[in-house]
Amino acid sequence: MARFTRIDVVLKMKETGIVPVFYHKDPMVCRNVIKACSEGGIRVFEFTNRGDYAHEMFSELNKWAEKEVPTMIMGAGSVVDAGTAAIFIQAGANFIVSPVLNPEMAKVCNRRKVLWSPGCGTLSEINLAEELGAEIVKIFPGLSVGGPDFVRAVKGPCPWTSLMPTGGVEPTVDNLREWFDAGVACVGIGSNLITKELIQQKDWDGLRKRVAGALKIARMFKK
Repeated sequence: MARFTRIDVVLKMKETGIVPVFYHKDPMVCRNVIKACSEGGIRVFEFTNRGDYAHEMFSELNKWAEKEVPTMIMGAGSVVDAGTAAIFIQAGANFIVSPVLNPEMAKVCNRRKVLWSPGCGTLSEINLAEELGAEIVKIFPGLSVGGPDFVRAVKGPCPWTSLMPTGGVEPTVDNLREWFDAGVACVGIGSNLITKELIQQKDWDGLRKRVAGALKIARMFKK
């Protein structure tokens, strides 16, 4: 069962501004990454469903996080069907993120009052996602569908829409300024934040500093 309500998740996503997106097959690497992100100020973490037994690893990481980093809101990403969403919800996922818009997933998540953030690439998809109860809509792939200009265009006729672009977001002053000035609620960042070099070198303090720096930039431009 989720420890945090979907309202808690939405508020913390908007407050923090950045949601790391990460998967690794080594549980110890995952623990170190999650802890470094927590120490850097991250409060919402998306563990992606990208490897064999990812749901089992998430279950163990979620139990570990509850004890070691209790303020971290753990959720699952790269989920594309209702059955997989149910498995992660049963493992205690506090939110479900998808690269696609699948209405069947909305039913499963809404039934358990778990935040569901579907991936959309058009205003019609965004509108349908909101009809289905999505509080924050993922824009994916963020840069490919139009980047900040797309967000700006959507916010024109639909200023109430909360968007979270993922894909093409970089933890730099210029890039984050462009996204937040366009009107995003928060951004998802994967390997541009948690780089391969940091993982290979096991530079957890370097990751903590990188995360803290990115959050500092985000706070400068969040509205």
